Amino acid sequence: MNISSSTTVRHRGWTSPAGLAAMPAPGEAARGLTVTDRAVLRDGVGFVPVSGELHYSRLPRARWGERLRQVRAAGITLASTYVIWNHHSSARGDARFAGNLDVGAFVDEVEAAGLELILRIGPWVHGEVRNGGFPDWVQDAAIEHRSDDPAYLELVTEWFDQLAGALAGRARPGGPIVGIQLENELYDRPEHLVTLKRLAREAGMSAPLWTATAWGGAKLPDGEVFPLFSGYADGFWADPEDDWHPSFRAHFFFSHEWDDPGVGADVRATQGFADSGAIETDLHGFPPATCELGSGMATAYHRRPVLDANDIAALANVTIGNGSAWQGYFMYVGGVNPAPDLQESHATAYPNDMPEFGYDFHAPIGQSGDLHASAAPLRAQHAFLAAFGDRLAEMTSTLPDELPDGQSDRSTLRWALRSDGDQGVVVISQHQPHEPVSAVDAALRVTLDSAEVVFPPVTIPSGTIARWPVAWRVGGSRIEWATASLLTELPGAVPTLVLVAESGIEPRVSIDGDVHTGVGMFDAEGGRILVLPESDAGLLWVRDAPEGRALLRTADELAWSSNALLHRGARLVEVFDGAVGAWRALALPAAEAPASLALTPRLVTDPHAVATDHGFRERRHCAPSRPTIDGFAAVYSLDLPEGALSPDADAVIDIDWAGDVAEVRVDGHTVDDRFWDGERWSVSVVDAGIHPGSNVTLHVLPLSARTTIGLPAAARARIGTEQLCALDAVVVRERGSWRRVDPT
Repeated sequence: MNISSSTTVRHRGWTSPAGLAAMPAPGEAARGLTVTDRAVLRDGVGFVPVSGELHYSRLPRARWGERLRQVRAAGITLASTYVIWNHHSSARGDARFAGNLDVGAFVDEVEAAGLELILRIGPWVHGEVRNGGFPDWVQDAAIEHRSDDPAYLELVTEWFDQLAGALAGRARPGGPIVGIQLENELYDRPEHLVTLKRLAREAGMSAPLWTATAWGGAKLPDGEVFPLFSGYADGFWADPEDDWHPSFRAHFFFSHEWDDPGVGADVRATQGFADSGAIETDLHGFPPATCELGSGMATAYHRRPVLDANDIAALANVTIGNGSAWQGYFMYVGGVNPAPDLQESHATAYPNDMPEFGYDFHAPIGQSGDLHASAAPLRAQHAFLAAFGDRLAEMTSTLPDELPDGQSDRSTLRWALRSDGDQGVVVISQHQPHEPVSAVDAALRVTLDSAEVVFPPVTIPSGTIARWPVAWRVGGSRIEWATASLLTELPGAVPTLVLVAESGIEPRVSIDGDVHTGVGMFDAEGGRILVLPESDAGLLWVRDAPEGRALLRTADELAWSSNALLHRGARLVEVFDGAVGAWRALALPAAEAPASLALTPRLVTDPHAVATDHGFRERRHCAPSRPTIDGFAAVYSLDLPEGALSPDADAVIDIDWAGDVAEVRVDGHTVDDRFWDGERWSVSVVDAGIHPGSNVTLHVLPLSARTTIGLPAAARARIGTEQLCALDAVVVRERGSWRRVDPT
């Protein structure tokens, strides 16, 4: 076995005592929150917040509660949302807050779900929105936007007053809004952030935390905002012919550099910001934290990246190993723009054409409400952070003695240590997109203040994403090492530490010098260790509730709020019973298995031959116009079964197709659209406004065989010598209703 010196690490502790950060400010402290240069604390105890982005104005109001309960079941503790100005206002003096624009009601739903909220108020937000969120009348005004120009500040003051009025006192310390983000991707105007903070306070909005995006070398006002960073595995904002950019690659290597110069780089130029040049991260006395880890990726017309579950999980896992004190994701829930012509596009001088309606983002919870494959591995990471955040808050991040030799190195083990010197976690992410890394033969050697821990020789396969305990305390015992990942700890008279085996690695646990092999329950002094098989990994849910923490197992979907456990499906749900050390089935309300029916779409109009492209803005392709789609697309009529039209069925139309652009129209009006990237497209029947008697049509524009659009490899391989226009399958899938379950 070839053992590399990169498998040794010596814990490096803090170089100075913890120092309080410059917030919360006097009068804004609430909910026990404090911040140091190491961690976020509640009531003096460190924890790791996990925030997930969803946009209330891109979701039907009737879905808010459901999505928030799904988000909570994902292990998210903080909902995060943009307040998108042009969704609310089409003319000066006109600010709409009804229906799915009722931001005050959304805050109430967040609180009802048992979550807290980060309100990202802009006024410029981007989010792939037309004018970055500015209404046209603001964008067209003869003012210096995003500056302290008095004429601009007059408009912002009016908007903040309107927003504060709609919030009706909810944005005050003590409520669920624990953070307010000012602006977005503002790089060289720190004084303007201070002004926006003042205007927000004067309007009646405040919170314990004020945040700002810090990537791209942003100059932030010292002590005024909590700097938050980003990290994406791939991005639509690169040029179509670009390879995997170094700024994306960097996130798959453990590092203590938090900035990401690639995010927003194309928009930065169009907004008049200079290249920041060499970047040195300045945390301004705050701990390292993120608000935009890419938990998916949007699809632009010119470039359409698709990430798999491990791509997303590995990126987030690296951030934990790097020392993250706050995991924040963008987007965690997909959505649909609330009206036509609200997307980023070349027509408003943006570099990218985006879908007019669809904003699925390939998020863990898609725009239809279905879970994508990334949901399960992220859920496991969040369970780990929830259970052990108090320990992690005291742990430094230490990189191994030998690091990979540049971004082309695919053979060196990628790992780091989180430790307080007494115990720790080995964080492994031997995975990256596009270019697989090698398996590594390793014998990890970890030197702590209290001991040296040597793992047995093990082959770590390509794709391993792990969090292995080192000298880890459980009850009165120690786990010297384990080759299975920490998931959670179940409370009780005898606490149970839960580990999950890795794919391709035999689970072994050394407890007080005795090595146990395989899955099962192992006793320790004052505690137990439960090692679950890798086959369980995607079935596990960990619920923190007033009655205590529970470990659940099901192939169906769960959701919950503070006082309700909900289940959707017809299969078994089990809870781990600590009293007997075994799984026990929960009693479920009777339900039929959800129905699924394959449709036979009726071709109404044949496709016509399309041009190779539909124009360019510099090197980026222009999306086809509506007349082009009307004139050249294949049109199919979709006749939905009557049962699928019942709201109780909560049906979804799953569309497997190939081409360029597609639209779903209801009674002639486009309700959703998609740029083809080889992935399935799912449309909620209820959310699309499909009722008995609705005329539902699918319009598929062919893709030229000569296209130079940036496509995923699997999609590119499907293109032949003729234009591509195919409808492989359309299935109507009934999900059924959520049912309340007694968790005991």
